[in-house]
Amino acid sequence: MTRHDAPASGAQRQDLLYDPAVATPSHAEYARTLASRVTVGSLCTLTVGEPVGYPYGSFVTFALDDGGDPVFLISSLAEHTRNLVADPRASLLIVEPGDGDPLARGRVTLLGPCTRLHDEADKARARDAFCAAHPDAAYYLDFGDFALFNLKVTALRYIGGYGRMSWVSSQDWHGAAADPLAAHASAILEHMNADHADTMVLYCRALSRATDTTAAVMTGVDRYGFEMSATTAAGPRPIRLGFSRPVSTPDGVRKEMVALAKRARAGQEPGGSAPPAGPARD
Repeated sequence: MTRHDAPASGAQRQDLLYDPAVATPSHAEYARTLASRVTVGSLCTLTVGEPVGYPYGSFVTFALDDGGDPVFLISSLAEHTRNLVADPRASLLIVEPGDGDPLARGRVTLLGPCTRLHDEADKARARDAFCAAHPDAAYYLDFGDFALFNLKVTALRYIGGYGRMSWVSSQDWHGAAADPLAAHASAILEHMNADHADTMVLYCRALSRATDTTAAVMTGVDRYGFEMSATTAAGPRPIRLGFSRPVSTPDGVRKEMVALAKRARAGQEPGGSAPPAGPARD
């Protein structure tokens, strides 16, 4: 289960200009998508040397195994390795790269025990996952002073920028899947914003309550739908529209965008009525 923080106060909230039931990724899905796209993070352990018991942050490389737990290839000479051997409690902070306000970007902190792998089958799976993310690691993987460690995620904190945050259970984390469009999202946004600006204004006017939209920029896309920033008389407002079904390819996005455009145009014709912008998801 995901535990969401309390919403902003009434003075800070704005009424949504789109259907709040439109399909949206869960925080677990957002977090898995972020972690699947990043291969470096900050590993925090508890010091055993002087001063004792303090959080100690290290810059590390990692990979996710097939269950979603981070694996590390770390040296016995590293301070964090010494700390983990004495006390396996650890966390891994993963931050979304990008420009602009760093606090507006996503980040996730994974918590759990981080221990050395000894079982050969577990080591083989971890080795494959780590080398897939870090091919150069194959050159020092078998050095005697390096070992594979695994952090078993027991809880995590997801922050998707201002006002979007929650604690996520390990069950939800391990059951979630990274968004299949993540690798294509930048190209889709660039194409839509460069070539279909008028269509996005149409989406906002016909398929949301932002009927006075004068410009719109697509800001995100995922398997369930997409998000825009609409310029309205009240200023920029977020708009989210859903697809008729989850999609996994850029061509699937294209087909959904074409269908939405047809619905939007039908809704603007005299006597026309556009259907709801996407199904709700349980």
